[in-house]
Formats: sequence, C-alpha cells, structure tokens
Amino acid sequence: MRKLIIGQNLQDTYVNQIQEVIPDWKIIVGRDSAIWGKDIAGAEIIAGWRKEMTDHLAEAEDLKWIQTWSAGVNNMPLKELEKKTIALTSANGVHAYPISETIFALMLGLTRNIHSYVRNQQAKTWHHANLKLEIHHKTIGILGIGAIGKETAKIAKAFNMKVLGLRHSGKKAEFVDEMYTPDQLNEMLPECDYVVITLPLTKDTHRMIGKEQFSLMKNSAFFINIGRGDIVVEKDMIAALQSGEIAGAGLDVFENEPLENSSPLWNMENVIMTPHTAGSTEYYDERVIGEILLPNLKKYLAGEEPDVNRVDFEKGY
Repeated sequence: MRKLIIGQNLQDTYVNQIQEVIPDWKIIVGRDSAIWGKDIAGAEIIAGWRKEMTDHLAEAEDLKWIQTWSAGVNNMPLKELEKKTIALTSANGVHAYPISETIFALMLGLTRNIHSYVRNQQAKTWHHANLKLEIHHKTIGILGIGAIGKETAKIAKAFNMKVLGLRHSGKKAEFVDEMYTPDQLNEMLPECDYVVITLPLTKDTHRMIGKEQFSLMKNSAFFINIGRGDIVVEKDMIAALQSGEIAGAGLDVFENEPLENSSPLWNMENVIMTPHTAGSTEYYDERVIGEILLPNLKKYLAGEEPDVNRVDFEKGY
C-alpha cells in the first residue's frame, strides 16, 4: 500500500480531503516520531517535514516528494534531497496575508508610538511620548518581492507610500515604483524610511545586512525583519539601534531562537519583538492543503511533476 506521512497534527476534515484524492493510500498523521517512525522507510510522500526525519532519510528509499509546511527551506537537508532526486515543494504564499499584517502592525506601532503607550499603560503613566510621525507618503524599501513582498507593497499603496523593491531578477512588479537588484542594495537603503526584510535565507542573503548597510540608512528609518535572523548581522543591528544610527526595529526573527535572556534587544525602548509568529494564522493548514498540497498531489498522481512552489536546489528557495 502506498503511504503518505503528514508530520503535522491535522483536523480530520483536512485528512479526509486528502484521503478522497488518494482513497487507496495509507495516510499517517502526527508530529510525534512514534507515529510515523516505523512507516517512513516505505513512505512515497511526506508533507510537513520534521527535523527528526533527517535521521531517517537514508532509509526512506521510496520517498519521491516532500511538501514542507513552511515557506523557508533553509533547515532542510537540501544537498541530500537533490542527490536522491526527491522533489521538494514549499508552503510559500500561505503567509502573505498574516505576515503583511504583522509588518504593518510593527511599522504602525513604531510610527505611532504604540509600544511606548503600552509600557506607559502598564506603569499607569500619562505621557505624550513625543508622538509626531506619520506613515503616509513615506518611502518603504521591501527586500524580497515574493508573495509577502507583493502583498506588503499593495498595502503600502493604501498609505500613499513610495514603494522600492529589491529582487534577484530586477523584474518589475505591480505596486512597486522602483525595482533594485541585490548589487544595488546600498543605493536603495538611503532612500527608505522603512526597510523591510521578506527574503528567504540562502547563501546569497546570509548576513547581507550589516554595519555598512545600517550606516547607509536614515537616522529616522525603521528596520523590520520577518525573513530570517541570519540575514542580518545581529550585533551590528544592536549597535545601530543603541547609537541612534536607525530609529527603531520591529523583529520577528533572530540569529538564535528563542532569543537569549542576555540579549539587549529585550529592554530596548525602540524595539518591538514577536517570537517568530508573523505567519501564524487560523487559515494556515487550510491554505497549505487547498492551495498547494492537493493541486500538487493531483499532478503527482497524473504522472506529472509537482510544480506549485517547486524549490530550486541551486537557489535554495
């Protein structure tokens, strides 16, 4: 019997939707390795890769395709998967709404001093907190014009913002006024009132934002990172925040997670942090299954390659 392992805890409704497409398959569902461990050797498809599954990859001789439950694949054993010619598709795209909402929550919170007012509320302090900034008509620089970047650009236009974008191809995109390529990053940064990182972590984006880049940003600029922590040299970002080289930061990702208790970021008044939850949404499983897994599964059953969010091993996304 052909097997599909889903390394997530799914509602029966979603499992039944999948079973309707593959009625003769055995579907194993659950995060715990005790549930899927004995079946991984014979699994043909795995949806929702677990870190512990890497140790079983050598024995997964029947494995043909992996569907991740996350957009990022930087923690996947990409070289091994490429060597074994296992197809890999990601959950890219399901985060566009929740993450773009988080981006603007952070931008607006910093702009309108909401973080300061929350602290004042806790201390029962009635204080103006020097509120003066507006987001309207400012310039936002979005590093990474994928699904999240495009949705962020669309929302930015509702605030009459000027939108600068950065993408590897330099190809124009709707709602983006000017597009830059990575080699033009340093030209783009001085123009931005908000710098937003929505890039995946790859060999090319690793530590691409450091001391030099922060020195090029406006002293009034806010830095938002919902991509991956290792895209930024964290100590350089902390130094820029402490010195006033940039005005503040909204951060959902960090070099080490959970963030160490000793990090000065915890106590900085010009920082808003969330614990890598920007993509969390009530519709997550529904979108992964309905928009990505099932369309790919139907193609796979028809003898075609699953191509929705197909990962390019060379690019790393």
